[in-house]
Amino acid sequence: MKLEKLLVVIDASQPSHPALERAAWLVRRTQAQLHVVLVEYSAALDGSMLENSLQNRARDALLEQRGNWLQELLAPLQTEGLHVQQDVRWGKRLHETVLEVAEQLKPDLVLKSAAHNNLLRRLLLTDSCWQLMRHCPFPLWLVHHAEWRGNNICTAVDPLHKDDKPAALDHHLISTSQALSTALGMHADIVHCHAPLPRTLLNNTELLATYQQYVNDDAQQHHQAFDKLVRDHQIAPDAAHLLEGAPENMLPRFVRKHEIDLLVMGAIARGRLDTILIGHTAERLLESVDCDLLVVKLPAEK
Repeated sequence: MKLEKLLVVIDASQPSHPALERAAWLVRRTQAQLHVVLVEYSAALDGSMLENSLQNRARDALLEQRGNWLQELLAPLQTEGLHVQQDVRWGKRLHETVLEVAEQLKPDLVLKSAAHNNLLRRLLLTDSCWQLMRHCPFPLWLVHHAEWRGNNICTAVDPLHKDDKPAALDHHLISTSQALSTALGMHADIVHCHAPLPRTLLNNTELLATYQQYVNDDAQQHHQAFDKLVRDHQIAPDAAHLLEGAPENMLPRFVRKHEIDLLVMGAIARGRLDTILIGHTAERLLESVDCDLLVVKLPAEK
């Protein structure tokens, strides 16, 4: 994974900008170029109530005001010598405008702050976060508002591909996290969670009689697949973790226990329903981790 061009999404309505802080941290370690985009929109300036020329002048004035504000925000980074460019655009749907910028820029990484709730430590994902996860072809780093240590990366894999993930995705995830680990000096772990069907879901007498054998066979399958993945990537035994239990329960615990700063997960789009599958997890998992989240897809075939 290269780290030469970073795209950061800024929300002027927020009091703090963790995504910009994270991007600056990355740039200091990689000498990457930083492109900062601010998307502005006002419904009052997007109707037919104003005469067109007046409406356009009002929009231009608002964008100029936001541009001046953004320039002040970025001034310390530029003084520090970091390569920073700013981009202020008008857009009704933030994710669509960000995707337009990303398509033009072809960044190695897109960074965006997640929503923030002072009463909760968890990662709160807004609609624009979910839309970017669905549609952004570039790695998407969703930044938590919690304290950043910058020490540990954890990659969640699914070697049996039970959620229809292509086998290549796990290999791509591990290669991505290993490249980040090398470039940023972070320790990298790999984790896989598995859980057999609960006995309570089985109402067939024959199935219940062989339940323990099913549990043993299921565990063996996961062990063999995970061990092969670990061997293929020459991962140290103490960095490979096979956890028994539902991922929505086990992964947040692992993140807290091992002080994970960045959780790397794979994403695939599914069919015409425009839904997304993040590994084999659900929304409740994504919003319960106490760390940044990096969503990675397989590169598009050329």
